[in-house]
Amino acid sequence: NVLGTEMECCCSNVRGTGIGTGFYRNGYCSTGSQDIGRHTVCVQVTNEFLEFSKSVGNDLSTAIPEYNFPGLQDGDCWCLCAQRWTQALQFDAAPKIYLRSTHERTLDYVNFKILRSYALDGDE
Repeated sequence: NVLGTEMECCCSNVRGTGIGTGFYRNGYCSTGSQDIGRHTVCVQVTNEFLEFSKSVGNDLSTAIPEYNFPGLQDGDCWCLCAQRWTQALQFDAAPKIYLRSTHERTLDYVNFKILRSYALDGDE
């Protein structure tokens, strides 16, 4: 994770759907060569962020069963693409994050001090 410790699960069962987050849908914001979008930032979704994302063409509130995507609601935790998070940051719509569940590759896109200022999990 971005703290240099073992990564923790972001969400393995979104609202009881049995669907986990992450590129691999295992609950972790892990990444690999197949994950072009870099789904590495564990966020707690807000209505403000969902509205922003929809306004830029990425509707995250509507379920897409064929992609094992439950559709997100305010308060859900989800592994977000690092570039989408930085885009939301530029428009003052970035959701808070969990540092312990955010993959270290996120640091390729965002400075740690910025991430820390959006952290929900303690005073790391």
